[in-house]
Amino acid sequence: MKVVLLHAFPLDERMWEPQRGIVPDAIAPRLYGRGRSMDAWAESIANEAEDELVLVGASMGGYCALALARRAPERVRGVLLVGARPDADSEERREGRAATIDLIRTEGPEALWREMAPKLFADESRADERLLYRDPEGLVSAVEAIRDRADSTDVVRALGDRARFLIGEHDPFVSADELEGFDV
Repeated sequence: MKVVLLHAFPLDERMWEPQRGIVPDAIAPRLYGRGRSMDAWAESIANEAEDELVLVGASMGGYCALALARRAPERVRGVLLVGARPDADSEERREGRAATIDLIRTEGPEALWREMAPKLFADESRADERLLYRDPEGLVSAVEAIRDRADSTDVVRALGDRARFLIGEHDPFVSADELEGFDV
């Protein structure tokens, strides 16, 4: 069985270095550059990681984990979704993604970091800016994949007890109350 650590946006696989020290056989693939959709990313990872899988996905990585669970449910033994929601983007969220794409294209990855870091990390646990993925087109492609992802509420329901959520107390993007509303 292989543990697969799937990183958050706009970070890369380096965000998992502390956890990889605890689970040395885990793999932490870079999601950027694997295609332009969650399904393409899931296919790539399914082909790369052998055997049964335990998926740990943070935010964007959680969306990829759900796409992988949809694609190869027989291989998935468990999914931990960290700060990830099972539903597709609402129209309001899609509009926010368009603004994010515009910010990346006009002001670059550093401007994206300045805007997102206060929303993503509590002051006492700020992520290191060095973990920011800095390729603008890779970031834009990731935002498009997030925006266009399928609703995966059915995948979470099908996983049943094999799916777990971990939500931060101050997470502005998903709350425990919202998850209860999805009946998952």
